[in-house]
Amino acid sequence: MKSIIDRYSEAKCETSSEINPALEIKFWQKEAAILKRQLHNLQENHRQMMGEELSGLSVEDLQKLENQLELSLHDVRMKKDQMLLEEIQELNREGNLLHQENLDLHEKLNLMRQQNMELHKKVSEVEGVKSSEKISLLTNGLGMRDNSSEHVHLQLSQPLQHDETPSKAIQLSYFSFIS
Repeated sequence: MKSIIDRYSEAKCETSSEINPALEIKFWQKEAAILKRQLHNLQENHRQMMGEELSGLSVEDLQKLENQLELSLHDVRMKKDQMLLEEIQELNREGNLLHQENLDLHEKLNLMRQQNMELHKKVSEVEGVKSSEKISLLTNGLGMRDNSSEHVHLQLSQPLQHDETPSKAIQLSYFSFIS
């Protein structure tokens, strides 16, 4: 493309003093012929690269074509390797992020287990109340079992109203965590 522009600029300078439409038509016809030859050469070269129309080539031409194809194949493989390496690096980065997130979640899980054990300890202390108080708690919704391996979750209730008794205000529920 650059050579075409250079030839055009050169021809324009030569004919700038005399603007002759016939000379300009000749110039463009000549340029069109050059472009047609270049297009034909490129198409022929493309067909040869694709392994077509090789019968007219000499052994030396075939060797040049083979070397050119090997260089092209090498470049393609280098680009593919580079892209795969970048993809591996990205996947490693994502894997590291997921690993860090997993560690953070594991830490939160351990914290929740510790809090659960502390609540279980508090509930075990509550289980040590007198039998009559324990019966009162059970009838008011505690519903605990004597199984000490069961984890308990305590929930806070609303503040007492003047007309409520303390036993009605305590609402405890339980559920088990599976570790």
